[in-house]
Amino acid sequence: MTVYSYSEARQQLAELLDRARREGQVEIRRRDGQSFVVRPTESGGSPLDVPGVETSLSRGEVVALVRESRRSTERFLNGKAGPSYRLLSTAKRRGRLNRSR
Repeated sequence: MTVYSYSEARQQLAELLDRARREGQVEIRRRDGQSFVVRPTESGGSPLDVPGVETSLSRGEVVALVRESRRSTERFLNGKAGPSYRLLSTAKRRGRLNRSR
């Protein structure tokens, strides 16, 4: 692990951060003996990164499912009828909708 004095760290901050990224961490020591470790944080990724779904449905069938879902949600929110899952149920019955990881 590379060790910088406080003065060196101040003067060479960009280099210090680059080295921390490459090496994992660097140490900064003050005159009074205190030391601090600087290390990069790990990015957690996007909350929108979700596993895909394997299916043998055609693009048209997927579009029809999405449209039906939207119509059902609209009917539900307007208080007319509960959501209809007719297309989704048909796809499940045919064994064409499987989750994959």
